[in-house]
Amino acid sequence: MEVNYRGRKEKLVRVRNPWGTVEWTGAWSDNSSEWNSVDFSERDVVKADDGEFWMSYTDFMKNYHRLEICTLTPDTLTSDDTKHWSVTNYDGAWRKGSTAGGCRNNAQTFWMNPQFKINLEEEDDDPGDNEVGCSFVVGLIQKNRRRMRKVGEDMHTIGFAIYEVPQQFHGQREVHLDKNYFLTHAQKARSETFVNLREVSTRFKLPPGEYLIVPSTFEADLNADFCVRVFSEKQAQFHHCEDPVEAKLDNDTVSEAEVDAGFRGLFAKLAGKDMEISATELKSILNKIIAKRTDIKTDGFSLETARVMVNLMDDNGNGQLGLGEFATLWKKIQKYLAIYKNNDMDNSGTMSTPEMRMALKDAGFSLNNAIHQMLVVRYGEADMTIDFDNFVGCIMRLEMMFRFFMKIDTANTGFIELDLHQWLSFTMI
Repeated sequence: MEVNYRGRKEKLVRVRNPWGTVEWTGAWSDNSSEWNSVDFSERDVVKADDGEFWMSYTDFMKNYHRLEICTLTPDTLTSDDTKHWSVTNYDGAWRKGSTAGGCRNNAQTFWMNPQFKINLEEEDDDPGDNEVGCSFVVGLIQKNRRRMRKVGEDMHTIGFAIYEVPQQFHGQREVHLDKNYFLTHAQKARSETFVNLREVSTRFKLPPGEYLIVPSTFEADLNADFCVRVFSEKQAQFHHCEDPVEAKLDNDTVSEAEVDAGFRGLFAKLAGKDMEISATELKSILNKIIAKRTDIKTDGFSLETARVMVNLMDDNGNGQLGLGEFATLWKKIQKYLAIYKNNDMDNSGTMSTPEMRMALKDAGFSLNNAIHQMLVVRYGEADMTIDFDNFVGCIMRLEMMFRFFMKIDTANTGFIELDLHQWLSFTMI
């Protein structure tokens, strides 16, 4: 506003510190002497220490170097007409090893970022620029970064890319496009730039259709929380895309009658007089075998992992493996070794988390981001790699949990009820 101050016009700016308490203390601040030279009718003195204050336009220009204008709708600054834009938002997170894939420059991990689908069906009523299409604005906000300054961190560099959803995935909600798609398809649009601001937003106009919005940090493996908002002139469906949680498990059980003479002889030597293999014996057997291999890295199978294997294979509940049970386990380990080797793309002997995700898919498991993050935390090393024994332990436990669920969910409803005995039996495995 402008006030008459000592025979001249003084331009003032009203400012509010959203955090409160801390205010400007210079000219035109609360209770400053400048207000005494202004006619009472023009005074607007704020005396409360609530973070709101006045300052001269000159001081404002001297003390502030960047101005961000927030608008109620995308048309507030360009039109006086009232429009009701459709607004949807979703809170998400980037997590190292599972959903922090970085920008497109990170070709091997970009696909791991959270993905959101927007369905644009109705074109704008008034194209204005004669360009027919659907107008929408995407805003990406990184959350809770100010508090991170206390530990020496600042804003991440963030942005987003937009892709056209392939025809075969139209209308599907449970789909998370993989690496191969992003390696072979170009983006249709993107944020104007990747920048280390709290919010990045861009306005678009695209033909009707289904599009995928992929928000990311510029660098991979950065942990952060975010909110993505979409403003659309017409109603638009917007939702988070996730793979369904399911497993396609082979019936690879080997009966004792199917075991050949050579394997019977080997089993007899390993099992001893009782012709049973305990978890302790299994641990020793596996570690002797993998110690001879140089193409895979492992610090050895633990007794806990050996117990998981025995529990999965133990049909009669005696805590040990007979001939058929051990033969089935051996078949599984051979299959998982092949999957491990095929997905170790750099021949490092270990798996990166993107390789692990693809390996689980090859093994028949479809999992969402939350479960992938849990597996990384529980089975990954500090450098986000997974060695062979942890890979086998992870995949065995997954198989056991899915088989347990499927056994109880006989009607294939996706829901189960457990009595106390079942709960204890399951959780003690």
